[in-house]
Amino acid sequence: MATVTSVSTLDYVATMLGEDLELLEAIVANHDNLTYGNIISVYTGPDQAITALTDHGIDELSDMLSDARLTTRAWHDFLADFVDDPELAARFKAQAPR
Repeated sequence: MATVTSVSTLDYVATMLGEDLELLEAIVANHDNLTYGNIISVYTGPDQAITALTDHGIDELSDMLSDARLTTRAWHDFLADFVDDPELAARFKAQAPR
């Protein structure tokens, strides 16, 4: 694996990909959802951290979302697998896949 020299905050990734930040937060809340090392915690204080992704993590996440949005069925299956909060999953299911 190449050396990581920069990361992008999850907020910035959401903006870059045109995605809902809460969706991305739900996906990366489980570090097993992306390849090991692609999700980075940046500590900004003793009890404060922000989540960031490597370039490979952004690509992986973007590909996952693109594949999931191929059909409504694939989108609903993706949400069931990756979003643990039922209310959040229902909100995203109500939105048509792009």
